[in-house]
Amino acid sequence: MQNIKVWVYKGSRRAETYLYVSGENDFQRVPKDLIDALGKLELVMELELDEQRKLARVDAKEVINNVLDAGYFLQLAPPVPEGTLKLP
Repeated sequence: MQNIKVWVYKGSRRAETYLYVSGENDFQRVPKDLIDALGKLELVMELELDEQRKLARVDAKEVINNVLDAGYFLQLAPPVPEGTLKLP
């Protein structure tokens, strides 16, 4: 079973979108276009993950695999159910 430590950031431009990386401020393997799209990144938390850990919206095993393989994992905001779109 794989255990890793991850740092979780939220961007200033995308609500409920989180970027998981394997080191604090370690964005070397994150595409520049993605960093630009997220805006200013703010550290939300650091976590110790194993495959059994329960996360609110994503599978811990998927996060671990993506962080180890690609260097990051992007958790997107949940989709808005049809018919519930709120206009400003």
